[in-house]
Amino acid sequence: MRSTRRTPRRTTLRTAAVVVGAAAVLAVPVGSAFADSSAGVGAVAPGAPGAPVVVRLADGAVAKVYKTGPNRFEADIFAGSTKLDTLVSRGGGVAYGRSDGLRVVLQPNGGVTSWMEGGEKSRPKVKAKAVAPAPVRVVMPDGRIAKLAADGAGEGAGGERAVISLPDGEVLGAIDLRHPSAVHDGWTYKLVRDGERVKFVVIDGRGGGSSWVYDFGSGKLVEAYGAGARAGAGAGSGGLR
Repeated sequence: MRSTRRTPRRTTLRTAAVVVGAAAVLAVPVGSAFADSSAGVGAVAPGAPGAPVVVRLADGAVAKVYKTGPNRFEADIFAGSTKLDTLVSRGGGVAYGRSDGLRVVLQPNGGVTSWMEGGEKSRPKVKAKAVAPAPVRVVMPDGRIAKLAADGAGEGAGGERAVISLPDGEVLGAIDLRHPSAVHDGWTYKLVRDGERVKFVVIDGRGGGSSWVYDFGSGKLVEAYGAGARAGAGAGSGGLR
């Protein structure tokens, strides 16, 4: 590791090494009056260590990037002829620094990105993770429980799933759009695609074929067929095992 000599200038960069992906921690509250400016990303090809790649930073400073070993890069930061600091990326890590509103990131491949606080053009983007909605609980006419849930892609994307259980929480089985139906003790449970929507259907095979149709997203009863369904009656919980 090359030692770095820090100057008393207030623009000295504060640096740290973090694991890959930790550049997201750089998105802290900003309030600088600097105008937005972006710098290109320079990836250092495996060449002679003495031949740096020079990248101009967002505030006009420059970074001279060297490949100093396997999976290791160093970027010397200069303001004019004054060396401010050195960022070091080793073992797949990311190094970052900041100075008077300037943010600098040294990537594991030797690329350099910089931006001014308050600017958005060069700020690393963090992809939001899809969050799966909470399951919807349905008490069925047979006394059993269905929990309807879609994956993070949302309803209609093919990740719908219904888990059937007894009132005490014991799970009896599950269905999805690849295996959309199951029969237990004369009762049939189905997932049915209706255009872009999915419906959950319960059929009483022992009581004349009465059926109940539930909206998958809300769990609300939307249709009912047969005398038993119209009367709101259903068979007992029975034995599924």
